[in-house]
Amino acid sequence: MENLSIRDKQYNQSKQVSTKSGKIMAISISKKRGIPKTNVSSAKIIENYGIEGDAHAGNWHRQVSLLPVESLNKMRNAGLPKLRPGAVAENLTIEGIEWNEFPVGSKIKIGKFVLLEVTQIGKECHDKCSIFLKIGDCVLPREGIFARVTKGGEINTGDIITVLQQNNKQV
Repeated sequence: MENLSIRDKQYNQSKQVSTKSGKIMAISISKKRGIPKTNVSSAKIIENYGIEGDAHAGNWHRQVSLLPVESLNKMRNAGLPKLRPGAVAENLTIEGIEWNEFPVGSKIKIGKFVLLEVTQIGKECHDKCSIFLKIGDCVLPREGIFARVTKGGEINTGDIITVLQQNNKQV
């Protein structure tokens, strides 16, 4: 429990926490909404804001978006074999944890310090994206994970991402 505040240490010691873990495969940002995101090797996540330099950051409930690579693979298998991380406009492409393991209210830890809280699964698509127009489907409206930042910090591709749980109940 290096570099944790006394409050954080007390919280961790008072809970019997089980977890599900995976890792960040890609970090993606864009300056404008509605376009595929560009992959970067690291990013600064700002508390109550989102990823620095990303158009979706701000004072709202969808500051960071996550998409499991397994969901991306569905689109690849449906006819887009070269679909890359960030092309569906997700900020974090993750592996090892499926989208249905992130109920609303879940706490997510990235690396040593960053904490997110899941606020929404899926979203309404008002306009059909280019992926939908090419193959007639897109997974983000069903399987995209959206979160707000409760503790900021630096993240890197390859960082461990953990869904924190207590007694099979999300904390």
